[in-house]
Amino acid sequence: MQKNSEDEKFSEKRLGGREIYKSRMLKYDIDEVLLPNGRKALREVIRHPGAAAVTAVLPDGKIVLVRQYRYPVGRVLYELPAGKLNAGEDPLACARRELAEETGFTAEQWRKLSSIVTAPGFCDEVIHIYRADGLSAGRPRTDEDEFVETVCLTPQEIGNLIRNGGICDAKTLAGLFLCEILK
Repeated sequence: MQKNSEDEKFSEKRLGGREIYKSRMLKYDIDEVLLPNGRKALREVIRHPGAAAVTAVLPDGKIVLVRQYRYPVGRVLYELPAGKLNAGEDPLACARRELAEETGFTAEQWRKLSSIVTAPGFCDEVIHIYRADGLSAGRPRTDEDEFVETVCLTPQEIGNLIRNGGICDAKTLAGLFLCEILK
């Protein structure tokens, strides 16, 4: 993400902090910061290793999505194939891995569309979004705790799902719109 010298007047400086909780994927910290006006404040931050997501486009214009149950929201969602970065992993390598694992597809052409921050008020997660073309079908290799179904949908079907809430997660909406805007 780009920083601008004019943004310095808004910057907060970390003075210290403590780890409240650490799981296999996330860390919850409380940091003390120095505000631009010289006062101190506390910031609660969820630390996330980052992720990659793929807008995979078939030659006929259909987009490859996955359907999966998302426990935190209690329902099945349509999403772009995506997953978290392993320690030290290149985001493009993660995107390639996740597309193959979740859907079985591989791609000949890859282009980075953008990187997004998911919830900057309390989380440092960055998702790197790629477009994949020149797809070849294969067999998914999902993790043992992952239950997903691959679906290939037309832009019209995707539009209908967005309108009635079937596609509502931020990375998927961002990836679909970026793919359209950055043709």
